Amino acid sequence: MDWSREEVEAIIADYLNMLALELSGQSFNKTEHRKSLQTKLNGRSDASIEFKHCNISAAMIDLGFPYIRGYQPRSNYQALLAAIVEDQVNNMVTLDHVALAAVQQPAMTPVQTDFKKVKTDAPSKHDHRTLSELRNPLAFKAAKRDYLEREAKNRSLGLAGEEFVVLFEHWRLFELGQHRLADKVQHVSMSKGDGLGYDVLSFESDGKERLIEVKTTTFGRETPFFVSRGELALSHGAKEQFHLYRLFDFRKSPKLFDLPGALDRHCLLDPVTYRASF
Repeated sequence: MDWSREEVEAIIADYLNMLALELSGQSFNKTEHRKSLQTKLNGRSDASIEFKHCNISAAMIDLGFPYIRGYQPRSNYQALLAAIVEDQVNNMVTLDHVALAAVQQPAMTPVQTDFKKVKTDAPSKHDHRTLSELRNPLAFKAAKRDYLEREAKNRSLGLAGEEFVVLFEHWRLFELGQHRLADKVQHVSMSKGDGLGYDVLSFESDGKERLIEVKTTTFGRETPFFVSRGELALSHGAKEQFHLYRLFDFRKSPKLFDLPGALDRHCLLDPVTYRASF
């Protein structure tokens, strides 16, 4: 049975309330929220509500927002949902404030004692966009701010992530018995500058160089990230050496996945900015 406008409005309002609580560091109970919602949703099942929450997560990403942890984004959501999400987001001043504070908050390099729990699998590359979305370059969203892009520009967070990867690589090589190589790991974005297309120089167990670009978010695994033209070119030109380490859940419990080689093998790349010159 299709969701009515009233049902969609109710579940989005509740989702945005939970997201604002999460971004502000306040606790809430998802089960209690779901039980309260069911009285407004014509007896929808738990699975149906969970699926709709995941649709809303995908819509939030499309608006440049983080999503609620645990509600993994599911695309191909209905046009009605997209319109109501956009309308409610643009009218919720509190969400704007807490999202902006969350992405601009300074970060420290976590004290990590067990790197064995850090690495995880990367998301799979799936293109859920419709043909109309792929063909229509004018399908803009009216979000006030792109919070994910603002987080990507948070230099404190980026630096903390790079320092974390330096420690991780030292541990990885030490575990492989390559103590000499572990001591040669370099934070090159600091020592040589930020235009190399990678941040950390590390090594394979045979001594070959591993060029690591680090992208850090405090949000979930499926959060999009931004790459420069130089980083993309390096991922093609040095694909046997290039690795992109995506750090996520950085403030809570840092995890990372590795995207080796050409980035377009792993990700859908959308051009979001063009340089116009004469």
